Amino acid sequence: MAFPSPLVMLSVLAVAMASITFVATRDQAPTERRVDTATIASADQSPSTEATPAPVETPTPEPKPKPQLKRGEVYVEVYNNSGIRGLAAATAAKATEVGWAVVGEDNWQGLIPTSTVYFPPRLEAAGKQLALDLGIKRTAPAVGVMKRDRLTIILTADAPR
Repeated sequence: MAFPSPLVMLSVLAVAMASITFVATRDQAPTERRVDTATIASADQSPSTEATPAPVETPTPEPKPKPQLKRGEVYVEVYNNSGIRGLAAATAAKATEVGWAVVGEDNWQGLIPTSTVYFPPRLEAAGKQLALDLGIKRTAPAVGVMKRDRLTIILTADAPR
């Protein structure tokens, strides 16, 4: 005995659902209404003696304030990926000076194309702000072994000093 193909089963199911929907909604009044374009055109052409209603003022909703970034609540690690001695320490000092919570600095091993601020998804806005504060042009999502609770700066020879 052969079972019906899945396509036949889906077709039967679709017909059954359509039938149930038809039976369930057949006694309801239609929600559409007919619009006669000839009546609308003749109404537009005849002069009106009625005063036009005054426009109704709708209150303008106040914009929601953006959450303020608190630099001191965001951890930052700074890594040197260049041959420039003390670059991570100098950048960490600058970041601390403008209010960021620098929690570590070290050397980075690997190939980084340009100085970059890496951020986890929830700290994207903070990562972009840190890049602006330090003059770093590139930001990117955190990758690999980077911690997901802080921003990571990796500096190359093009780092602003």
